[in-house]
Amino acid sequence: MQRFETLAELAGHVGQEIGLSPWVEIDQARIQCFADATDDQQWIHTDPARASEGPFGTTIAHGFLTLSMLSYFFDQGFEIGDGRMGLNYGLNKVRFPAPVPVGSRLRARFKLLSYEPLAGGAQLAVEVTVEREGGDKPVCVAESLTRRYT
Repeated sequence: MQRFETLAELAGHVGQEIGLSPWVEIDQARIQCFADATDDQQWIHTDPARASEGPFGTTIAHGFLTLSMLSYFFDQGFEIGDGRMGLNYGLNKVRFPAPVPVGSRLRARFKLLSYEPLAGGAQLAVEVTVEREGGDKPVCVAESLTRRYT
């Protein structure tokens, strides 16, 4: 895991990759839990038998499940030594260029796009690229805004 001793240290890394998360498997149980939590029970996500005859040959994760994993990926991708807390401030752009078939392993790369000082911290714009192991395209690309405080 990439470690930055101070939040201020990140200011010198704008335009650079600042972290890479470990791989995490997306299994059917996780997909079903997300479907239950969001009431999105579309068969492409929740019905393995029907999905086996669908366009992907298996169930796929919800795009919003992949997006919701960003919090986990941020926790695992890099560390700020003097960071006290972080807040999700929103997203500027999100795309899902490829599906996430059940059983896929995903990880995220983080590129710092901007660093704006705030009272007690900084606002970071980070391009997050979620990769699928063995995939030729990312499964999610998002510009995430976070506010970090020391």
